[in-house]
Amino acid sequence: MIKKFRSSCAIASALDLIGDKWSLLLIRDMLLNKKKSFKELAASEEGIATNLLSTRLKLLESLEVITKRKLPTNKKENIYLLTDKGMDLAPIILEIVVWSDKYVRAYNTEMNAYENANLNKSQYIATVQKEYRAFVHQII
Repeated sequence: MIKKFRSSCAIASALDLIGDKWSLLLIRDMLLNKKKSFKELAASEEGIATNLLSTRLKLLESLEVITKRKLPTNKKENIYLLTDKGMDLAPIILEIVVWSDKYVRAYNTEMNAYENANLNKSQYIATVQKEYRAFVHQII
């Protein structure tokens, strides 16, 4: 995939690839909620339009953040799984959750509570990644 970047800044370059409104939410749903099918991802609370979902999944696949496969038990259904590159976004997702819990709650009192505030972040990330790998091994 050839991509034009706005600048040489590492943050801007990463955002040029995964900084849209939906990509990190899709990765969140896959990593934390174990969603794997188009239908499951489309049913997320945020309500992504199916055409946008399709576009984002193709983008994430082209970036090798996810892979698209067929279910062993149903060769007609596509499933989407995170690659190691995708799972390596877990620390970023966790930091956004922690920051949001601390600063955004005042603006959105209905926001989900972050229940792992006292947990060691590295340990939590390793646990989430381990659980996701086990989930993938059950599927394939």
